[in-house]
Amino acid sequence: MLRDQWWSLLKVDEDIAGMISEAEKQVMEVHRSIAARTLYNQAKVLAAFQAENISEDCFYSNEGYGYHDHGREKLEALFCRIFQGEEAIVRPHFVSGTHTLYACLKGLLKPGDRVISVTGKPYDTLARAVWGEGQEGQESGGDPSGLRAWGIEFAALDTPEFYSLAPAALHAILDSPTRTVFIQRSRGYDAARRSLTIAELQEIIQRVRRCNPRVSIFIDNCYGEFVETKEPLEVGADLIAGSLIKNPGGGLAPTGGYIVGKSELVLQAGEAMTAPGLGKELGAFVSGKRLYYQGLFMAPHLVGEALKGAVTLAAALRQAGYRVDPGPADPRGDLIQTVFLKNEAELQRLCRAVQHFSPINSHLTPQAGKTAGYADPIYMAAGTFVQGASGEFTADAPVRQPYVLYLQGGLSYEHVMLGLASLLRTILGK
Repeated sequence: MLRDQWWSLLKVDEDIAGMISEAEKQVMEVHRSIAARTLYNQAKVLAAFQAENISEDCFYSNEGYGYHDHGREKLEALFCRIFQGEEAIVRPHFVSGTHTLYACLKGLLKPGDRVISVTGKPYDTLARAVWGEGQEGQESGGDPSGLRAWGIEFAALDTPEFYSLAPAALHAILDSPTRTVFIQRSRGYDAARRSLTIAELQEIIQRVRRCNPRVSIFIDNCYGEFVETKEPLEVGADLIAGSLIKNPGGGLAPTGGYIVGKSELVLQAGEAMTAPGLGKELGAFVSGKRLYYQGLFMAPHLVGEALKGAVTLAAALRQAGYRVDPGPADPRGDLIQTVFLKNEAELQRLCRAVQHFSPINSHLTPQAGKTAGYADPIYMAAGTFVQGASGEFTADAPVRQPYVLYLQGGLSYEHVMLGLASLLRTILGK
């Protein structure tokens, strides 16, 4: 059959194709479950497009200050409807997920306030933004930067610690001056942390509410959109934010971020994005609006493809003798698949294997290097159509122990399988 002959086009040994086929057989039921969720989420997105009467004039460009941008306002209405928020900001002006999250925190917090993370130290780039140039618990070096420079305290509890605290102790931590509780949904670059499912998020939110019903609950939703049939606002969160070159951009959005949630909080974030008194009313979408609409429409499909790919990756790499997390049948709260490796040399080889089976820059060899926002050198194998887009099939690996490869994304399941073939070829020395 034609499906059984693809391996010859890319000079992959037939036995590697057989390993992938065997892994696919092991996860057939998991794939069916993912397909059912994908269909539900696609129906939800289509219904939102219909309810908002999206038309071609929504794609027209806007210039100057961007006042009364019909297409921008309709796009934000779509995000409100799909993610169940009162208000939204969806803009190309955010340079990354970290920028979007930081704008939210700057909008929500004032000098003297405290924000508590109940999922441990946040993702590398955000950790630097909230603590400044220095490390946690140390004074910043050089020019002051980060939330601490604004007189805002950021403290972190690991999730097990959050659950172990007696109600009185937790109440004291969550009481004034705590204004915001921060939850990171994905695992980030923390090998010991699992991504959180919607049910787990709901449990955390309920425990916070019992101790302090007035605190705002803000969730970093990166990598989690459309993984399940509900989103965090539906289980009690007040505000969510994320990157458009991950899940909700559908592989088409060229840049940007989004914020959705309660009106008051979104408007506060909007003033941090631009300036007090301007808020979300300004910001011209100069071109490319169609890509954001089409990307959002494609997002459930992209997430489904990436999830199926991650499940098969987990099965095949476990079969090859590697420790993986999550396992093939484990619950998933995000797109990220981790693979535990022996040393830096293996990390390097597998990142190169992903790069060499990418559609863009496949002839280049990724090198670990200093990257803005990261304390450690990092490999980023991302031969992507949108630079660094982790909605596409990519591999990241900070050079630190334990040596862990973070695989994520995939525009198509088939490309993830071809990437898996390259990984297995490298592992088996073929």
